[in-house]
Amino acid sequence: MPEKINRGGISVDTEHIFPIIKKWLYSEKDIFLREIVSNATDAITKLKRLSSLGAYNETDDKYLITVSLDESEGTLTVTDNGIGMSEDELKKYICSIALSGAVDFIQKYESETDSSASSGIIGHFGLGFYSAFMVSSKVEIETKSYTDAPAVHWTCNEAGDYEISAGSRSERGTSIVMHISEEESEYLKASKIREMLNKYCAFMPVDIFFEEIGNESDSERKPINDTTPLWQKQPSECSKDEYIEFYHKVFNDMRDPLFYIHINADYPLNFKGILYFPRIANEYETLEGEIKLYYNQVFVADNIKEVIPEYLLMLKGVLDCPELPLNVSRSYLQTNTYVSKLSAHIVKKVADKLNSLALNDREEYAEIWKDIAPFIEYASIRDKKFYERVKQSILFELSDGSVLTSDEYLKTAPEENAKKVYYTTDKALQAQYISMLEAKNIKVVLFERAIDVQFASFAESCSDGIRFLRVDSNIDETLKGASDKIENEKLSNVFSSAIDKSVTLEFSSLADPAVPALLSVDEDIRRMEEMMRMYGIAQPTPPEKKLIVNLDSPLIQKLDSLCESDFDSASELAEYIYKLALLSQKKFTAEEMQNFMKSSYNILMKL
Repeated sequence: MPEKINRGGISVDTEHIFPIIKKWLYSEKDIFLREIVSNATDAITKLKRLSSLGAYNETDDKYLITVSLDESEGTLTVTDNGIGMSEDELKKYICSIALSGAVDFIQKYESETDSSASSGIIGHFGLGFYSAFMVSSKVEIETKSYTDAPAVHWTCNEAGDYEISAGSRSERGTSIVMHISEEESEYLKASKIREMLNKYCAFMPVDIFFEEIGNESDSERKPINDTTPLWQKQPSECSKDEYIEFYHKVFNDMRDPLFYIHINADYPLNFKGILYFPRIANEYETLEGEIKLYYNQVFVADNIKEVIPEYLLMLKGVLDCPELPLNVSRSYLQTNTYVSKLSAHIVKKVADKLNSLALNDREEYAEIWKDIAPFIEYASIRDKKFYERVKQSILFELSDGSVLTSDEYLKTAPEENAKKVYYTTDKALQAQYISMLEAKNIKVVLFERAIDVQFASFAESCSDGIRFLRVDSNIDETLKGASDKIENEKLSNVFSSAIDKSVTLEFSSLADPAVPALLSVDEDIRRMEEMMRMYGIAQPTPPEKKLIVNLDSPLIQKLDSLCESDFDSASELAEYIYKLALLSQKKFTAEEMQNFMKSSYNILMKL
């Protein structure tokens, strides 16, 4: 009697969609292997669950998935020893597109289990299976149910016509045989399959083996995946070396990260992950991080920016989010409430990590601060809530090389300088001002990046009266001596002829008698000028500057005497003193430097 064969066509709810599946099911064809291996993982997960419920007597067999490449036969096969299918189940789950066997399974057993156990089911047996036709001219299924129902063989061509017949498989489980089409021959290369497995299946929860039929060079058979990735463990179970090794492996960055954050959230959010703050080699290196998104250890996508706030995009990491769909879209991520809550939780964890380092490991924290400072300052400016969380852990690097928080800085300040923070934007150029402040036991903060001054303005707006002042700004009694302002007509005449019209004159005494004069500029006006320059806005007038002439200086006293006997020489000397003051505040242009050198030679010639 001839073997009974059932024939039919794939049933769909709308029009025949096989051509669409073949071309447009996924944006990347490589994903088909993830889908097929995910289905194999599901099959094993279901069987494990049935065993735990007493519905199946588990054997001593080791659960595994094998991916076999046979280039000579033109096939790629994925085999598992999981739950398998009967003929009725195969018709139900395979012959009707987009019906997920995982849905039926979870609905059937959810009353007997908690949600955490069910969450291991990846759940795309249906439409995901048909991704195989993106690269195949024919697909075969050889399956046998764990119930010991007869084995079944199913074969389907790229037009959607299938046949079901008795199968030859003797052990439970399923084999998916994909006959790779001629135009997709790249999927018959072992290097390509290894690349795909490493990308999509590197952390799946079942051992996956890859074999190349006809190539027995690899005598030691090892799984290609890590079934217990670091993020699935408790932080207490992981060592620092393991975190760093994981970072090197996943992100191909041989530099050690600055720090890492292990997240293990269960309520109200359910996700796990590890985030790393990478080491930036220099300011010109790209600052774009990389977030790899997983779904129950199955790779979904990389470079997912939507789950991280824009101001923390330099982070690298992995996030395993079982509450997101496996085939998540960027539009979904941008509008999903869960994603926004996840993002907020990540911000909190970053802040908590910074506070923990600052409190418990200040020495290590101080070492990495210079690398992370611009990012933390930028994040603070963009998110005031983040700033409020980390403000006690924000450090200021001082001109002497030490670091202090704002509170620590203010505690060291003399009483008359309470709530004033002095900073320098150029330690070498502004050395004279720094020296005078340090002589008064006033510490000076280094602000060497453009964002530092922007952060200072932001911090002022959030604080109770704290004022940031550049060392050459608003020179007051801090750098002045005991005497008040004094009028000196002779010196006023000689300096007025030497200085720019935008500079005003003031005669006083300075704390250091060796300094003949200092230039002072209004802090607010200068900041406004810098901001306008940064945004390319024309500055109508230069900021007002004040030349404070030190009447206690021996050089000024000598100049005072010279005014009556040799006004021209006095004017030349006054101009030179002004240029010296100017040089301690800004870098000269080529023309200004040339004129300064010429003046220096002329004065030296008169000695």
